[in-house]
Amino acid sequence: MGLKQKTLNWAKHQKRWFGKWHLYLGIFAGAILAFVGLTGSILVFQDEIDRALNPELFNIGAAQHKIPFDEIIPLIKRKNPGIKIDYLMDKDANDPRLAYRVFDYKTEKETFFNPYTGAISGKRLYESGFIHVVTELHRTLLIPVAGRYIVGLASLSMVILIISGLRLWIPQKWKQLKSALTVRFSGSFKRKNYDWHNVLGFYSSPVVAMIALTGFCITFSTIVIPLLFVFSGKSPQGVVQLLGAKSAYHKNAVPLPLKDILAVSIREIPGGRIAGVAFPTDHLGTYRLDILSKGTLVSGKREMLIVDQYTGKALLNSRSDFPNVGNAYLSWMTPIHFGSFGGLPTQILALIAGLIPISLFITGFLIWWPRHKKQRGNSKKTVQPITDEMLKEVKKPARSIVSEHRYKSLWTYFFVQVKGGISYASIVLLVTMLMGGLYGLIAGIIIEPAVFALAFSAILVCMNFICAIFALLFNTVFLVPFKKGKQNIIRYFAWSFSFMILYAVAYTLVLNTGIKFF
Repeated sequence: MGLKQKTLNWAKHQKRWFGKWHLYLGIFAGAILAFVGLTGSILVFQDEIDRALNPELFNIGAAQHKIPFDEIIPLIKRKNPGIKIDYLMDKDANDPRLAYRVFDYKTEKETFFNPYTGAISGKRLYESGFIHVVTELHRTLLIPVAGRYIVGLASLSMVILIISGLRLWIPQKWKQLKSALTVRFSGSFKRKNYDWHNVLGFYSSPVVAMIALTGFCITFSTIVIPLLFVFSGKSPQGVVQLLGAKSAYHKNAVPLPLKDILAVSIREIPGGRIAGVAFPTDHLGTYRLDILSKGTLVSGKREMLIVDQYTGKALLNSRSDFPNVGNAYLSWMTPIHFGSFGGLPTQILALIAGLIPISLFITGFLIWWPRHKKQRGNSKKTVQPITDEMLKEVKKPARSIVSEHRYKSLWTYFFVQVKGGISYASIVLLVTMLMGGLYGLIAGIIIEPAVFALAFSAILVCMNFICAIFALLFNTVFLVPFKKGKQNIIRYFAWSFSFMILYAVAYTLVLNTGIKFF
């Protein structure tokens, strides 16, 4: 193979780092993202689909008033002495036809009860339901343990694909902008396919980016939630203590009637409606009340109470105990992921966005495959003789090395890179918030999704900075003695540091100034 064949024959726009990231991630993560996106589109309307497939379970002849929670539970237990109730759900109180749903987590049974008589109206194994199967495919690919993290990392890959794709999309000249925003239908199939890839990726990027971001944060919640507390100036152990609170059991302790437990919500979260009750599992267990209250979200603001089963004391009140961004996680994460925060308009956007990855995977593959075949064909050509010009080209120092030697010291190089990184981070930050606002624009909800995008992209920036620290330490200990990898690591660390500084300032100004966005 000649010297020129030792370097991959990249297309011009792929020679930069973002082009290579876009290509390789698209190849390796594209199929997973296509599948996850397709199942996610189904889950956007999961409640409606579940009710349509099982009308005999959900729909009850409407009467005037549903029996309230504190009365329906004793009635259910009296009529069904052997039933175990782990969780009672009344997801939509506005629809009088819907049955109460009772879950037994150990047996995986879901029992439906008539909300007017307390009689059983139907049963099923929740694990075997269509929506549950689709949900598991979406979350884990049905791969035990590892599947969840594969999907989470694929979501992160989607975020990187969007960033690199937008960078590739930017036309070199303003007069080319119109061409970059439209499909040239008069062109060849190859041209139209290329245009469709660009146009679909550009116009869908706000919604797809927000769905990918929330998907990553949901998967890695055990890392994300503590970081949210840290960013808000609170100990990450605080959330563990709050969520792990226990009831104050003693020998003569007597559990309070359910009516008294439910009354705590009226005192602690006035104006809220109890949508679900998780019951204590043992003598140290607590009640968890899932509450929906009025807010910007069309689907309702989710809040949570954890209550001592003996004293009725509120051990956790998300409204007062969680930082601002913690309430954002509780209330906004799932609604943004499935589009329910803005009602039907944003749900339709989320459904379409779920279909975008498979479209981009197909069009991207059709762009890459001919180039790949051409590249393989070139590699099989006869070896060309080495000329003096080729030798001169090889002897030229790499551009990155030349740029490093322009500076007096690595510290000078580091600060120059920090300056460039801040400029780049400023653009990314503004685009991130713009994407969040555009997602909610159709429903007239702009500020909250924009702030949400800032808050949770800051988590990614923080995690990336931690990786940069480890990369710098590894380079210092193992590679510096061999004089390898020095400049690239310094640049990566400098840019990561720039992003961290800018996002920390923006996060503090927006979310730690007392303004309640969520």
